[in-house]
Formats: sequence, C-alpha cells, structure tokens
Amino acid sequence: MRVHWFLPTYGDSRLLGNQHPGVGSAARRRPPTLRYLTQVAQAAEAVGFDAVLTPTGMWCEDAWLTTAMLAQATERLRFLVAFRPGMLTPTLAAQMGGTFQRHSGGRLLVNVVTGGAPAEQQAYGDFLDKDARYARTGEFLHVVRALWRGETVDFTGEHLSVRGASLEQVPDPVPEIYFGGSSPAAGAVAAEHVQVYLTWGEPPQQVAEKIAWVRGLAAERGRTVRFGIRLHVIARDTSEEAWAHAQALLDAMDPAVIAQTQAGLARSESEGQRRMRELHGGSLERLEAAPNLWAGIGLVRGGAGTALVGSHTEVADRIAEYHELGIDEFVLSGHPHLEEAWWVGEGVLPVLHARGLWEPPSGTPAAAIEDETAVPFARAR
Repeated sequence: MRVHWFLPTYGDSRLLGNQHPGVGSAARRRPPTLRYLTQVAQAAEAVGFDAVLTPTGMWCEDAWLTTAMLAQATERLRFLVAFRPGMLTPTLAAQMGGTFQRHSGGRLLVNVVTGGAPAEQQAYGDFLDKDARYARTGEFLHVVRALWRGETVDFTGEHLSVRGASLEQVPDPVPEIYFGGSSPAAGAVAAEHVQVYLTWGEPPQQVAEKIAWVRGLAAERGRTVRFGIRLHVIARDTSEEAWAHAQALLDAMDPAVIAQTQAGLARSESEGQRRMRELHGGSLERLEAAPNLWAGIGLVRGGAGTALVGSHTEVADRIAEYHELGIDEFVLSGHPHLEEAWWVGEGVLPVLHARGLWEPPSGTPAAAIEDETAVPFARAR
C-alpha cells in the first residue's frame, strides 16, 4: 500500500472549527506560510509518507504554486496536486504537468476535482451544471492523456475543443491521475480515464460497494483502476488517549459553527458530501459510524469528514481492513498536521510495516520504520 499525508494550505490549528471555508477561517492559529508548510512536508517525508495531497479552492493557497515551491525544500516526497479542470485548458494543464515533472524529478501526482459547490464554481466563472461539469472533465482528461502519450490532438467536444495541440516534451514519468466522485457521472469518468479512484472515509461495507461499482464500470471498458481512501487520523499510545482527544475536539466546537457548516454543506451538489453528512445527520449522538471511525470531523468541515480513532494498533487494524477490501492508497491527515504526521509516522506506520503491509519509500531513515513493539512509542518520543 501507499500512505500519503495532507498539506493544510488553508491554515492549521489544534482545533477544528477555525480552519475551513466560511467557518471563521480568519481565526486560524497557524497561517499557511511557506515556512510552516515546509515543516509539514519535511515531517511527512522524514517519517515515510509517499506523497502529500494539496487541496484546491477559493479558501486555500493555490496548489500548483505552493507545491512547486515545496519541491525545492524536499528530496523524494511526491505532491498530489488537486486542481479543477474547468479553470484551465487541457493543453496548459498537460504542459504544466510536464514542467512540474521535469523540475521536481518526477514527483507529481494529479488529483482532478470536478467541483460540487455551485457558488464557488460560479465565483471562478464556471456556470455549468453538475452533469455538464463531469462531461467536461471527461473531455479534459481525454485530451490531457493523449498529449501525455505524445500525440498531436485535434478534438471537438461539447465543452472543450483543441486543434493541433502537442507538447514539446512528454512528461517522464507520466503523472498518475487520482479522482473521486460518487454520482453516476463521476463513475463513468473514473472508469474511463483515471489510475486511482478516491473515496472519502465511509464505513467498510459502503466502501466495498463503491469499489465493486467502479471496478465493474472499468471492466466494461477493458480497464483496471486502483482505489484509495481519504481519512483523518487520531492515533495515540492507547485507545483511551485517542478518544479523549476526539472528545476534546468535539467539546471545543461552537454549536453555531456546526449549524453554519451543516447549512452550507446541505447546499452542495456533491453526492459524496451528502453521504458524509448522512453518517452523523448533524447529531452529536451518532458520531461513531463504524468501529474506530468517527464522523465528528464532518460537523465543521466539508469534504473528508471522518477520522480513524484509536491506539496505533487499532488504527493499523482499520487500515488493514480497508486494504483487504481493495484500498491500496491511504491519504491521511490530522490536526494539527505537523504533530499528527509524527504521531502516525512513528506510531501507525511501523505497525503496518511489521505486518508486511507497507514498505517505506526509498530514502526514508531506518529509524522511521522501527516496530513500535520493539521501541515503545511514548519512550521513543
């Protein structure tokens, strides 16, 4: 399996209610300065994460520019750059991807985000409806993939058209395409174009159903797709410590912020967001959606709204469970992202390594993969 981390380009803090769009983001305790994001990226690299996901949207720093700068402060860490295909032409995106690969030594992965919030899309000048946005994404990826194969492209679609498009240099390696979406339109795009289909952290049974759905669609097209999951993590030496931290995060949430966030998320056109909201229904009484899967994050955060909560071994158990279902890529995060990178990297990754489920990327210090049963985590710190 591959295990990745997350770059909080909207800011960071020890709590949850002050770091997401429209929810008091001006009160961030840790602004997303290049110095702080460098610390997070270097910590992720040091403990053995393969890549870091960088989000996209009006509420965060631009992912392309930020990661291009951070590539100079890291050595082997890869960057999973999120972007929206309606905001730039496919030829320009293909060119940018090639440039990034050459200047970073082949460390780019791309996360294509179609977009599910109409107000935000319109702020960028995009007035297509949901199904049209996914159709445009399919056309976009058709052109980009052809350009990355070294072809000269003439294409006329319903939403995009190019004539005589080509690249001076084809990226080597070609960036892998990550993509998520829970609607029928999203499934068709994933099956046709992407290497990795991402889901948010739903209970195992729902994840299994989603894997079977996308795998079947891909098989109809003669393709195979890998699968990944996006989760937050609260991992500690003991289960009691982890759940106590989750409770502390919950206790610090302002009821007004919860109500404001849920009202905003209810207007989203995203099917995945609807499924996230259904896990808790806005209630504080039904937050454990499955064993060790806590939906409290989603009370005050859009997008990925669940966390694996427990001891290092319990979190590793849940990761192994998802892996058995077919998940090979885990995109994790925690608050604050700098400290939690170390908690997960020093506590959970060694357990996965000891079980033969995970191998650190080449260049990871040997100390980062010691089995925690040999060197107790609390004492090692």
